[in-house]
Amino acid sequence: MTFENSRSCAKTMDQDDPLGSYRDKFHYPKNDNKEKLIYFSGNSLGIQPKSVRKYVEKELNVWEKKGLLGQHDRWENFHERLIENTARLVGAQPSEVVVMNALTVNIHLLLISFYQPNENRKKIIIERGTFPSDQYAIKSQIKFHGLDPKDTLIELTPRKGETTLRTKDILAAVSDINEELATVILGGVNYYTGQAFDMQSITKAGHNAGAFVGFDLAHGAGNLELDLHNWDVDFAAWCSYKYLCAGPGSPGGVFIHKTHHDWTGPRFTGWWGHNKNTRFEMGPDFDAIKTAEGWQISNAPVMGMAPLLAAMKIFDEVGMAAIRLKSEKLTGYLEYLIAENLPAVKILTPENPAERGCQLSLVAPGGNNTFKIISKKGVVCDWRKPDVIRVAPHPLFNRYTEVYDFVKLLKQSLSE
Repeated sequence: MTFENSRSCAKTMDQDDPLGSYRDKFHYPKNDNKEKLIYFSGNSLGIQPKSVRKYVEKELNVWEKKGLLGQHDRWENFHERLIENTARLVGAQPSEVVVMNALTVNIHLLLISFYQPNENRKKIIIERGTFPSDQYAIKSQIKFHGLDPKDTLIELTPRKGETTLRTKDILAAVSDINEELATVILGGVNYYTGQAFDMQSITKAGHNAGAFVGFDLAHGAGNLELDLHNWDVDFAAWCSYKYLCAGPGSPGGVFIHKTHHDWTGPRFTGWWGHNKNTRFEMGPDFDAIKTAEGWQISNAPVMGMAPLLAAMKIFDEVGMAAIRLKSEKLTGYLEYLIAENLPAVKILTPENPAERGCQLSLVAPGGNNTFKIISKKGVVCDWRKPDVIRVAPHPLFNRYTEVYDFVKLLKQSLSE
């Protein structure tokens, strides 16, 4: 990609942007003076699609007018409206996905099945510095089996002097542990560094070692082009309030490869995972649905799913290939401008576009003070201790001129 260090270049790219009109499908945040912000926090909370209100009000109207009757003629199978589009989003077959619960709840439910330590295989691999909730969940799962994380948990660490993991080092670690390895679970994209992992290669290595392999795709779904089925990933989970713009508290999703749909191993069960043909007979014995839906516990959170339906219509209309194409260009322009204008700012995120999504993790002189200054200037991004400003221009609602203006504001802030 060829860029120029000028606002006129940014304006030209905005004018030529095939996704430029999608900005108008979102409510773009403003400050107290009703001035538009530079919103680069789609990796934390996506902004609201304008269509959300209509979707939510439709369900409120059904509830108002029908009460319980709405459950049987509309809500009982409400989650099924999200199966086809979710499958397309993550590269899955429809039977392999279901929207349910929140992210960490789903990680727990998946690990009950896909972390099965025994006398020989008990170790589980994660990356050091994975999101704290994942650490808490995984360590508690290890303790649930009466094991000690100190003896069981393998945390992969970058080489000395480096900030991200090398794929070959991940694969070597998996191979070295080999017959002692029960499960690999990594973030598809590390929340702190923004590094995207080679999920296909890691899955193959894990399977060669005889282990289950899964991913937390909180920063992957809606950000990367995923092909979970063809990569042979065993399981994955994600949230929908970040890149997917489904709103705070919106339900997450899970992927379970079709090879596990006749599952006879351990899992925590609930009535919404029971055979749909006999669910309302209220029998005492669980008969699992032979799809990812068999891992459901409870019926759908309809009011949380309605905004997700609105957002998924946009993602389905655009397609992840086009979203990813703009993402690489938008983030590449940000990287270029930082290199041209801010030599003192270090980028932790890998330079290779295949090893990152929208996010760049910046280490800037002044640290948290610099972050506070740019925040006062109208930039919405976030700070992660000890020294990272996370910036994530979203291809559906951010513009190249905003990237240019952000770098200009950051340069001003460094001189204050």
